[in-house]
Amino acid sequence: MITRPSTMIIPLSTLPPLENGDKLTCAEFERRYHAMPEVKKAELIEGIVYMASPLRFRSHGKPHAYIMGWLALYESATPGVELGDNATVRLDADNEPQPDACLLITHEGQARVSDDDYIEGAPELIVEVAASSVSLDLHDKLKVYRRNQVQEYLVWRVYDAEFDWFNLQQGEYVQLAPNADGVICSQVFPGLWLEKAALLTGNLAKVLEVLQQGLTSAEHQSFVENLATKGKGDQ
Repeated sequence: MITRPSTMIIPLSTLPPLENGDKLTCAEFERRYHAMPEVKKAELIEGIVYMASPLRFRSHGKPHAYIMGWLALYESATPGVELGDNATVRLDADNEPQPDACLLITHEGQARVSDDDYIEGAPELIVEVAASSVSLDLHDKLKVYRRNQVQEYLVWRVYDAEFDWFNLQQGEYVQLAPNADGVICSQVFPGLWLEKAALLTGNLAKVLEVLQQGLTSAEHQSFVENLATKGKGDQ
């Protein structure tokens, strides 16, 4: 009797882990990301995977919270606008960023929420909290957002103590400067006003006070009425 050697069956791994520097398609990126629920932030930029390091409180956590508070107040007063926090955005075949914050126009806007609950297309406004001017946010991401027609791109460079607000004009990003009162006014979301100096010095009360002024402006009221008209047309 001949005894065959036993064959050890090695179960196939479901998927390789997602790692920094991987070159993947969007579909493969999503499969690996889904298989790693412990990973809270990963992005595909120009076909390359970027995974965030642990985030520090003062250089990211607190600035991020300020941005979210500012934008949440705007959303609360502007029906027809939705705010997202670290939501993956399917931009194109090689790019799925996970911006710190984004604002979308829900009726006749550039982006939509897919049936599987992802943002598809370019949000009208994206905000990133960056370490400095050498970060990915001001280089490859900026090019990707510009190419995909993100209308306004905001970058808080925490270590540089700077805040860049870019507006898309004729296919190029033009940096918006504060007005005589030190306030930057959105060109896409009327009433979204930001006192840059107050934000950079951590004066959240002043930031929200100036935003409230924007929310009572005639431009904001007209914008809300226009969004309501579009919403009725979709019904």
